[in-house]
Amino acid sequence: MKRLRLIIEREFIAKVRNKSFIVMTFLSPLLMIGMGALVFFLMKKNDEKVKKIVYVDESGMFSKDVFKDSKTVKYEDFTALGIDDSKKKVEEGDYYGALYIPKQDSIEVLAKSIEFFSKDSPSMSIMERLEDKIDKELRHKKLTNFGIDIAHIEESKISSEIKMFNFSGEKSSKLINGLKIGVGAIAGYLLMMFVMIYGTSVMRSVIEEKTSRIIEVIVSSVKPFQLMLGKIIGNASAGLLQFFIWGILFLVFSLVASSFFGIDMMEMQSAKVSPEQMEAIQQTATNKGEMIVQEIFRLPLVKMFFLFIFYFLGGYMLYSSLFAAVGAAVDNETDTQQFMMPIMLPLILAVYVGFATVINDPHGPVSVIFSYIPFTSPIVMLMRIPFGVAWWEIAISMLLLILTFMVIVWIAAKIYRVGILMYGKKPTYKDLWKWIRYNG
Repeated sequence: MKRLRLIIEREFIAKVRNKSFIVMTFLSPLLMIGMGALVFFLMKKNDEKVKKIVYVDESGMFSKDVFKDSKTVKYEDFTALGIDDSKKKVEEGDYYGALYIPKQDSIEVLAKSIEFFSKDSPSMSIMERLEDKIDKELRHKKLTNFGIDIAHIEESKISSEIKMFNFSGEKSSKLINGLKIGVGAIAGYLLMMFVMIYGTSVMRSVIEEKTSRIIEVIVSSVKPFQLMLGKIIGNASAGLLQFFIWGILFLVFSLVASSFFGIDMMEMQSAKVSPEQMEAIQQTATNKGEMIVQEIFRLPLVKMFFLFIFYFLGGYMLYSSLFAAVGAAVDNETDTQQFMMPIMLPLILAVYVGFATVINDPHGPVSVIFSYIPFTSPIVMLMRIPFGVAWWEIAISMLLLILTFMVIVWIAAKIYRVGILMYGKKPTYKDLWKWIRYNG
């Protein structure tokens, strides 16, 4: 045990003293916050920019009331100029584009003949808004032609809103579900990235020691299994330290944000909010941004943080055992390619299942099954947690992950102890199978 502890200390100290580790530990949260703020700022600036659109209506079907100005779009009637002169004006002036509505014999033909000219590819949102305006007006024209009173049609329109509750009385909404999807997706993606980064770090460390022949000296003093386990635990400890620092930074940021928005974070995390309280929260929120922050603090963030730590450790130790075995089997990093794909496929599959299935149906059979499979559960289960998962499901997932880790470590150790002293031969899957079966 003393030798194992020394290996763990050596790997841990080597990792945390690395300049890139120190820089990324403190810089990564700031970069993420900065990038999020930058994207939000750019989106806001883009929305604030007023776009001027000219229209030429040769059909005479569209009044100026159809093309009403909004905060971001201004319309100008260039029908008198004609489409050719209007296109020149747009090309030479500070205009976004020109909408051309030609004269046609029928509404059906007209609907397929409208054109839009612009200097660059137009925004999809702008085009959708224009199409909505045109569709609505043409629909009204057709209803009038059929002798149907449009006023009655407008009066008959009603917008339903289904209020969502679970059996514990908590209210949900599209905004809340969207936030759950976002938080779960970010957590799952981050876990995949960390497992890959720390797992490949273990593999490179093994290859480096093997190629420099240092490994021959080390294994004369410690067992190969102890060396492999020491590397895995040492890197995992460095990862935990990094997460601990990030947790503190996140807590500080949360306290600052909660005080800025006037939110009692501890109360939001601990207390269940009744439907009436939920209505009051939404009514008192001065803007959508404030309401989003309030809803984020209502998510089980503390529970997610600790489960993230567990699944990171479980997923990391499971995959890093395989990465260590691959590192021991090869002489250089280029030879690892043939073995990397089978290791990476479950991670890629987990992300695919998460985004394709969990987002649409977090409690469906596919989501549940993949949250139990140890090779995919760290990512899939994390994406399900914000939607509420029964404690026994989490317990089963954890137990299966631990048991599978023990089996994989045993298999990886068999490959590691033989491969670590093998040189000059490019291993095959047949060789790996022989090493696993070897009992010498």
